Amino acid sequence: MPSNNQPRQRAVPDQLPVEQASADELLVGANSAITPQLSIVMPTLNEEEGISKCIDRIRTSIERLGLPAEIIVSDSSTDRTSEIAEEMGAIVVTPDQPGYGYAYRYAFERTRGEYIVIGDADTTYDFEDIPRLFEKLEEEDADLVMGSRLGGEIKPGAMPPLHQYLGNPLLTKFLNVFYDAGVSDAHSGFRIIRRDSLEALNLKTDGMEFASEMIMEAGAKDMKIVEVPITYHEREGEANLESFKDGWRHVRFMLVNAPGYLFSVPGLVLSVCGLMIMGITTIGVSISGITPGVHSMIAGSLLTIVGYQVITLGVFATVTSDPIQKPTDPITTWALENIGLERGAAVGIGIFAIGAITAIYLISEWILSGFTELPFTPLSLAAFTAIVIGLQTTFSSFFLSMVNSD
Repeated sequence: MPSNNQPRQRAVPDQLPVEQASADELLVGANSAITPQLSIVMPTLNEEEGISKCIDRIRTSIERLGLPAEIIVSDSSTDRTSEIAEEMGAIVVTPDQPGYGYAYRYAFERTRGEYIVIGDADTTYDFEDIPRLFEKLEEEDADLVMGSRLGGEIKPGAMPPLHQYLGNPLLTKFLNVFYDAGVSDAHSGFRIIRRDSLEALNLKTDGMEFASEMIMEAGAKDMKIVEVPITYHEREGEANLESFKDGWRHVRFMLVNAPGYLFSVPGLVLSVCGLMIMGITTIGVSISGITPGVHSMIAGSLLTIVGYQVITLGVFATVTSDPIQKPTDPITTWALENIGLERGAAVGIGIFAIGAITAIYLISEWILSGFTELPFTPLSLAAFTAIVIGLQTTFSSFFLSMVNSD
């Protein structure tokens, strides 16, 4: 991961020369001997209505920056998008698989610039703002700069109200809580990132969740992310986004890559609540004049067992899936660092033994009473709860040793 402690060398001087080169002179082709400093990547799917305007704005930004640059269009269109892009000096590549994220990853492998700008080719993002993002990247010595739509201006009709007031703010909140990204608009597609920072990210997704993955990876790796307020414009052409389907893909991806929040925290809450209910019931404490009984004990037992099961799933998920955000809760961390087959099995057998001895005592009492009906006591349910958790711990330890054999 790139270090943020040492300042990076600026790519351009603070004062640009009065006479700057034109976009035609600065724009670099695929086979040019000149190495571009800036790569602008756009994934396209039938964007012939907006591609020329986007490239015109990119060319204006290239002239303002005075940097040799390349425009790479990762195109899967059936219309004239690729033809228009090539006529305007862009490098067109054709991904060999479908998907928004895959189109970006395919293009990244073919970029040569030290800085990579990404954005959609539907005119929603104003590519004349590239110098603002670039200057912020240099001023803040950041790894990644994002254009914030929610922190800037959203033109009427540019974003559906469901996305503007519910979907994007809610998904951003989730991502900030889970991955400590600290951004105001996690799903803005207008970004600039340093090449070394991009190469440090382990980007794998093919779909729309790619936008989340980049921020999740950067946040988990403690990269410096800053934002610049931007204006979000109404798109030209038909939208390719499916609100609920793509929204769910983002949520699902965030959850499965944060098992601490998906499993460990809920499991811990359930287990603590269950144990507290069982303890209060066993002691016989009255709450507001109400004394919990057998039914409360049953509820506490079920919560404890289910919570323990969910915590166990968090440990398994962390070991088998290599999530972006590893769990940091004390139980999962301790389990991963300390519990091996022998120790885990010993703990499980110990818990099972406590429950079994108690159950044997209760059975002997039943036999000595002449097999008369025994009252259902909190102690008996506590014993059976211990038996279940003991068995689960023992067999889970064997399973964990098998999947974590490396």
